[in-house]
Amino acid sequence: MAKIDFSPLSLLFSTTDEQAMWRVKTEDDHRAFAQLVARWEEPIRRLCARMTGDPHRGEDLKQEAFARVFDKRKDYQMTGRFSTWLWRIALNLCHDELRRRHRRKEYLVDGGEDGEGPSLELLAVDDVTPVSRAVAHEEGMLVRQALLRLPEIYRTVLVLRHYESLKISKIAEVLEIPEGTVNSRLAEALARLSRLLEPKLAEDRAPRTEARKPIQPKELLVI
Repeated sequence: MAKIDFSPLSLLFSTTDEQAMWRVKTEDDHRAFAQLVARWEEPIRRLCARMTGDPHRGEDLKQEAFARVFDKRKDYQMTGRFSTWLWRIALNLCHDELRRRHRRKEYLVDGGEDGEGPSLELLAVDDVTPVSRAVAHEEGMLVRQALLRLPEIYRTVLVLRHYESLKISKIAEVLEIPEGTVNSRLAEALARLSRLLEPKLAEDRAPRTEARKPIQPKELLVI
């Protein structure tokens, strides 16, 4: 008879998210909770960093998201997918953070103080890249800066679809909106992103070459 492997690594992949969360809910199972964190901490960190434009705050929000998952473990319902519940918790934290920033910015402006809140340059968080990737790196910074200028409803669908590769149906489930609304928001988001990027990218690319293909912000989102 084949020996069953009960090692932590084996259990990590043999237990579903829903089973693990049920153990957290009913038994306060810290091992099951650690499995969920191991599976989801990187996607949640990326989401929070993209939504806020600040990798350091994104790390903090990731920690807050999992703390909230554990605090609200008794509220979890097995009728839905754990991932949907987790995405919502993380997005709500991001939206709260952005609203706090907006209020702080208004306060600074009304108070006559210098500063406009977090700099868009916080989005330029890549490590130093080789010379061969310099152009892509610069364009990536422009895309991330433009992304932060989009209203939250458009930034959210772009991040979920193009950075986290969620299906339209999954995004609709997470945001609790019809799939048609997701599609229309995506289309509008890309149009707005294009309007923000086109002048700057065209200006930056002009000295490097005489002929370049039309700029496609959708393709640049992978940067």
